[in-house]
Amino acid sequence: MNFKLTEEQELLRKNMREFALKYVEPIAAEIDEKQIHPADVFKKLAEGGWMGIPIPTQYGGAGSDYLTNTICVEELSRSCSSTGFTLSIHVGIACMLVHLFGNEDQKKKYLVPLAQGKHLGALVLTEPGAGTDVMAATTTASKDGDYYVLNGTKTFISNGPLADTYLTFCWTDKAAGRKGMSAFIIPKGTPGLKPGEHFNKMGLRSSQTSEVVFKDCRVHKDNLLGKEGNGLIMAMLGFDHGRVGIAAQCLGILQAALDESIKYSKERVQMGSPIARHQAISWMIADMATDLSAARFLTYHAAWLKDQNQPFSKEASMAKLFGSEKAMHHTIKAVQIHGGYGYVKGAKVERLMRDAKITEIYEGTSEAQRMVISGNVLR
Repeated sequence: MNFKLTEEQELLRKNMREFALKYVEPIAAEIDEKQIHPADVFKKLAEGGWMGIPIPTQYGGAGSDYLTNTICVEELSRSCSSTGFTLSIHVGIACMLVHLFGNEDQKKKYLVPLAQGKHLGALVLTEPGAGTDVMAATTTASKDGDYYVLNGTKTFISNGPLADTYLTFCWTDKAAGRKGMSAFIIPKGTPGLKPGEHFNKMGLRSSQTSEVVFKDCRVHKDNLLGKEGNGLIMAMLGFDHGRVGIAAQCLGILQAALDESIKYSKERVQMGSPIARHQAISWMIADMATDLSAARFLTYHAAWLKDQNQPFSKEASMAKLFGSEKAMHHTIKAVQIHGGYGYVKGAKVERLMRDAKITEIYEGTSEAQRMVISGNVLR
């Protein structure tokens, strides 16, 4: 692996950093407090061609690679991890799954507006009784002539209240076990599809999350993504892409925590000198910088493997596990460095700490990542 980014990747990082500082950083605290989706920001992201970076140009994307997309999610998350995550779900799962498994008609009809940023995508999989245990899902799609009729309730659906395109996973043949789940592309406004209200979350508050309920929702067979019975395979690959995205989000959180800690520790004077000169503080910053570098190598390696068309499931889980746990650990340390000021609403490190926690939970908990990693290693 070449550890040096290309000139194009470095330029895109610079451009995204400038974009985030101009349009995202100034509103990050407000949209967190008020739980607002930054629609204007995503309109600008679409105009800049950021909503489909790894998707071929013939389908509305930028024709770049997944590592470049990973870098962009990282830089957005450095200013606002909610915004970075919304982009990550849209590109890494919604766009990628339609690109990888959709037929030509589906790509023209659904992928093009997704990659252009005209539509927003969502992964609809988790249920009240089926999180890590995907097989415990109960939502069904019963065949009725040329249609499937969907019934069931999904929950914790990121982009749920906002999405134009719902990639929905449900049972078409429960008796078939792992080969009985299928995936459907369901447009917003389809009768029988009802998104719920946004959940009031501890962190990642401007990322919109809700239930999605299906009640006798009729979906034409043309909206079946891939083959019937291949849903679980698609979901697992979607998780792999998504976990690289979460790892990138964690990089942004870690970098922001380090930035804020360095700045404050140089300004805050106690006992006659900046606290950055105190060993207790300087060692926290040293550990933060070291773990950030390690997390970045893990994440970029996973993205690079994906771009080389090599297996990357284990590496995606490693990057997600390490990045999320270090993001949680070091945002706590960043609040500690800031003392009482870090515990006050409006302090960036307070928001970073709240946002970091969910990265240990969604797209597979830390415990689930260890299951994936150990399964690969033991094989």
